[in-house]
Amino acid sequence: MHTPNTLFSNLAPFAERLKITANDVIMMASPMAHQTGFMYGLLLPLMLGARSVLMDSWNKTLAAKLVESEGVTWTMASTPFLMDLTSAVEEEGTDSSTLRIFLCAGTVIPGPVVERAQKVLGARVISAWGMSENGAVTTVRLEDPDDMSAKSDGIPLPGVELQIRDADGAPVSTGTEGDIYLRACSNFGGYLKRPDLNGMDEDGWFETGDRGRVDENGFLRVCGRSKDIIIRGAENIPVIEVEAEIYKHPAVAMVAVVGYPDERLGERACAVITPKPGQTLTLEEIQAFLKDRGVTKQYWPERLELRDTLPMTASGKIQKFALREELRGGEEKA
Repeated sequence: MHTPNTLFSNLAPFAERLKITANDVIMMASPMAHQTGFMYGLLLPLMLGARSVLMDSWNKTLAAKLVESEGVTWTMASTPFLMDLTSAVEEEGTDSSTLRIFLCAGTVIPGPVVERAQKVLGARVISAWGMSENGAVTTVRLEDPDDMSAKSDGIPLPGVELQIRDADGAPVSTGTEGDIYLRACSNFGGYLKRPDLNGMDEDGWFETGDRGRVDENGFLRVCGRSKDIIIRGAENIPVIEVEAEIYKHPAVAMVAVVGYPDERLGERACAVITPKPGQTLTLEEIQAFLKDRGVTKQYWPERLELRDTLPMTASGKIQKFALREELRGGEEKA
């Protein structure tokens, strides 16, 4: 549940940081029933007096043409949409010169994707992290280096505090991975008729369910959901980092690394991959690729599943719980 205060206390510093004004043309492909669409596709342009271009369903070719015909300057979506738009502009030869910013959130942005998108689109790719309970929490700034979006999820917006805690709830040292807690003026009012799920302590810190680390400059790197942790023989596998390396393989379009049960080690890692058109892959090829990139052997996937598509939400997030359920043969809730 949100109020106008919680929503606009997020939108105002968000717009100020990214220098979004009434002169911008904002394109939004996320549904209005999703917070991304409602807040950043509807409320944000209303607040600024900017023009909004709404898509009722995603079509990468149409999106590329809209950028050209409507003079779109700013859009926001997850990594698959960024990859799609980049491909469409390349394939159709449309003019994307008006596009100033593509804010990318929801999942890791592999370095090669950032580099290719910025080269093809001519836009700045800005990484961000947030959730429906708070809106955008962190973003990379316009003045940060171009490659920062591939390295981090940004720094907190004004009005937001972050804290990384260990399993006992104690704050950890700089650079140490742990559970992400946040306290913000944009924090939600609770879940409707489910106060038992609110996850707020007496000091107003919200347990996000995500894991991450903060570096010496205050930049956050989200390492995955708490449920996404794969513990192989008592060692945590850094899932997002492994996925980021696999994304660099020239035959990989999309990837999700998820755990499956193992009697001896507790869990092992499976890479579920959608290959690029006309491409195929073997587990041995993926393992050899990771070896060449210096990834520790214990982190390599020990199983490979190839899929034409991956289960996704309307906002473009891969539904890992569905993949885990499939691999484990049991029921699991998101």
